[in-house]
Amino acid sequence: MKLTIERTALLKSLNHVQNVVERRNTIPILSNVLIEGVQGGLRLKATDLDLEAVEAVPADIAGEGATTVPAHMFYDIVRKLPEGSQVELQTSEDGASISVRSGRSRFTLQTLPKDDFPDLDAGAMGHRFTLSANDLKRLIDKTRFAMSTEETRYYLNGIFLHCAETDGLATLRAVATDGHRLARIELPAPEGSAGMPGIIVPRKTVEQLHRLIEDQEAPVTVEMSDAKIRFTFGQVVLTSKLIDGTFPDYARVIPQGNDKRLEVDAARFAQAVDRVSTISSERGRAVKLNLEGEKLVLSVNNPDSGSASEEIEVSYSGEALEIGFNSRYLLDIAGQLDHETARFDLADPGSPALVRDVSDEAALYVLMPMRV
Repeated sequence: MKLTIERTALLKSLNHVQNVVERRNTIPILSNVLIEGVQGGLRLKATDLDLEAVEAVPADIAGEGATTVPAHMFYDIVRKLPEGSQVELQTSEDGASISVRSGRSRFTLQTLPKDDFPDLDAGAMGHRFTLSANDLKRLIDKTRFAMSTEETRYYLNGIFLHCAETDGLATLRAVATDGHRLARIELPAPEGSAGMPGIIVPRKTVEQLHRLIEDQEAPVTVEMSDAKIRFTFGQVVLTSKLIDGTFPDYARVIPQGNDKRLEVDAARFAQAVDRVSTISSERGRAVKLNLEGEKLVLSVNNPDSGSASEEIEVSYSGEALEIGFNSRYLLDIAGQLDHETARFDLADPGSPALVRDVSDEAALYVLMPMRV
């Protein structure tokens, strides 16, 4: 294999695929990225056996071929080459190494045979639909912060994607929860999504997808079966296994009868929470909300370091209420609100709060209270 490629194009594609590769691997080939010089360009592929990323990038091919190279080392080499330079890749005659040349720089890397590189066989995908890049970004951005990181409840370690119905209209709904907070967002069901299975997209896949979709404008094709999902956008194909588990009945934790309504300037509220939580303990992180009339007092009391309070004006309908929340969770939710006004529907100190953006009925958040 012999080819020449522009450094910026190679770096961008390598950055996309090398994120899939785990830093520590007991299987040496999984530390490598497969590079294939084929007619028309270079094809890069990385996998961890659960997730696979493939990207094609234009290159000047002088000789076709394929090999595998250490992913992170190769990425670091290309990253440190001068911007705007050309990179020449050439495998040795015995295929045991590859040379990387750019200007006066030359590197030789050990390779592993391409035949040893695993293939994540996707099989038949029974459902297929297309989403705009913005819609997919929205589904991910509004929910991923609430995914669990507890390995014991593995079925919460991702986003639950499924079809639902709201006010008689078919919707595509994304839900994530870690047991302390819940995020739900929906959009009109795209054509072809009807009848799709309810699936749980793993956390690593969600994070990789979030990175890849950031600079995308083209529509995204989504294909899925009961066990796998594939996202195709531009020259990138991301294939992933799904979490084999049952997502809990999240509808049961969404409060229906919360009759105390609080409306507050979202930015001012977030800044106040951030300020008073400065002295909260790393373990507790609790902030108390004291509501009475048109006044909200946020306070934190930490026996080890002191206390803090801040008062802000709000619109509140209901009797006086004192309720506590985890400050970090409050800030996470506040960060999702696009409108200047946030709406909290509350019941009592022991019941979950329902949080919405007053301009966005498609998204809702549920937050469990804390004892303060």
